[in-house]
Amino acid sequence: MADTRDRVVVIGGGVGGLTAAALLASNGLDVVLLERAARVGGKMREVVLDGRRLDVGPTVLTMRWVLDEIFSSLGLRFEDHVPLRPAETLARHAWPDGARLDLFADVERTADAIGALAGPREADGYRRFCRYAREIFDVVEGPFLRAERPTLRTILSTAGSLGVGGVMKIDGHRTLHRALGDFFADERLRQLFGRYATYCGSSPYLAPATLSVIAHVEREGVWFPEGGMYRVAEALAAAATRAGATLRCGAHVASIEEGRGRARGVVLEGGERIEADAVVMNADPAALKSGLFGQRAARKAPAGAPRSLSAVTWALVAEASGFPLLRHNVFFSGDYEAEFRDIFERDALPRDGTVYVCAEDRWNDPSPELGGAGPGAPPGGAPEARAGERLFFILNAPATGDIHSPSPTEIHACEQRVFHQLQRSGLSLKSVGPSPVVTTPADFERLFPATGGALYGPASHGWNSPFSRPASRSKLRGLYFAGGSVHPGAGVPMAALSGRLAAQSVMEDLASTSRSRTAAMPGGTWMR
Repeated sequence: MADTRDRVVVIGGGVGGLTAAALLASNGLDVVLLERAARVGGKMREVVLDGRRLDVGPTVLTMRWVLDEIFSSLGLRFEDHVPLRPAETLARHAWPDGARLDLFADVERTADAIGALAGPREADGYRRFCRYAREIFDVVEGPFLRAERPTLRTILSTAGSLGVGGVMKIDGHRTLHRALGDFFADERLRQLFGRYATYCGSSPYLAPATLSVIAHVEREGVWFPEGGMYRVAEALAAAATRAGATLRCGAHVASIEEGRGRARGVVLEGGERIEADAVVMNADPAALKSGLFGQRAARKAPAGAPRSLSAVTWALVAEASGFPLLRHNVFFSGDYEAEFRDIFERDALPRDGTVYVCAEDRWNDPSPELGGAGPGAPPGGAPEARAGERLFFILNAPATGDIHSPSPTEIHACEQRVFHQLQRSGLSLKSVGPSPVVTTPADFERLFPATGGALYGPASHGWNSPFSRPASRSKLRGLYFAGGSVHPGAGVPMAALSGRLAAQSVMEDLASTSRSRTAAMPGGTWMR
C-alpha cells in the first residue's frame, strides 16, 4: 500500500533540524533528514584526539527547560538520555592586571566575590543588574522566544501592559556597553558582562542592551552533559529515529525544487529527486541567497545581513599548570574596545584578543572532593589516569573565511600571541598528545558554506536586530527555516526553539492546505 502521509524533507542535521525532524515524525509525518556531513550535529561537533572525544562546538547548555519540553512532547525525559550536572560556578575570569573573579549561579555568592574584587558599590550594582536582566526576560520570553514571527509591536504590546516603564525595560535603544555603565563603574566588570554580546556573535559596543537577558538565562542554570555536549545531538538524532524519521548522512542537497509557487522537494548532488509537501532548511539563509540550493529558490531568500563573529579554535591534549582552571575560563584582553574594532572594522584577527578556555575534564566546582583546581572526577568515580587533559580554546575572529584564508604564518603568529597571553596570566601548557586541531574562519566557511565562517548567523547590532532574523516561514510557500541563524537566535536552546517553531508552522500549514501531489515533474521522475 502506498504511503499517503505528508512528506517533509529536512535539509541539515543541526540542533534545529533534528528537533524539527523529531517533532514532525512524532506527529505522523513521513520525515527524511538529509545531512551532507558524515555525522549529524551541525555546529555541535566533536573531534577525537589520542582516543579522546573533545567538544569543538558549543560548550555550555543553558535554558534546559527547552529540551525538557521538547523531549516531553516526544514522550521522553531529556535527563534519561543525557544525564546532566548543574554548575555552581559558572566561569572563572582573569585580567592582565592579575585580577580574577568567579561567577556563581547564586547571586549573593557572586555579589560577595565582586565586592571583594571591586568594593561594595559594585556588588550592589550587580544585584541591580540581576533584577534588570530578569525584568527584560519577563517581558520578552513569551512574545519573542516562543513566537513564530515576533515584531516590535507584539513586544511593545506585552510591555505596554506594564505601562511606559514596561516598554523601557526592553532597553533596546542603548548599547549593552552603555547600559552596563548604570550598574558598574569598574571597567573590568563592564568588560565581563559585556561579553554576553559575544554569545550572539556580536560586539557589546554595537549590540542592544536587551542582550543583558543572557546574563539572567545563564544564572538560571548552566548544565554539564555527561560525556560532552555532542551527547545532546546524539540524543536528538535517536529521538528523531525513534519517532520514525529517516536520517541520511552524506546526502548533499544540490537544489530546492519549486512548482506551482511552492517548494516541492529537493534534488541531491547525484541527481536523486525526493518529492516533499514541505521542506525545512536547517542551514544559514545566506546559503539560499547565494544560490547553493538553486537559483529559483535563491530569489525567495531573505535579505542579507551583517555577519556575526567567527573564531579561530584550538583543540588539544596538554598538561596545564600554574593557573587554577575550571571547566569554563575567560582570559580578557587589555583593550576590549580595540579588540572589537579589529574584528568588525578592520576585518582582522585581534592583536590583543580575549581567549576562552574550556577544560573539558574539569567541573566548574573547585571543591576538594572534585579534585580542587585540577581535573575533576565525574559523579561517582575518580578521574581517569591519563596523561594531560582535554582543552579547547576559542579566539573571536572576523567572518571573512570566504574571502581570506589565513596563511600558516598568520595562524602561527596568532597562536603565539594567544598562548603567550595565557602564559602571562600564569597558565603553562605542555602538549602531550597529537598536534592540535586548529579551525579557522576559512575552515568554518567550508563546513558552513556562504557564511564566511560566521558562527551565529547575522550580528545582533542595532535596536531592531532581534526582529530582523528570518522567521520560520520563508517567502516561498512550503519552505521553512530552522537553526541558529534564524529566529529566535544563536545557541543550542535557541536553535532547538527554532526547530520547534518550524515544526509548528509546517503542521499548521499542512493542516490548512489541501494536498496536490505531482507524480512527475519536468526533468525527471520524483521518487517518494
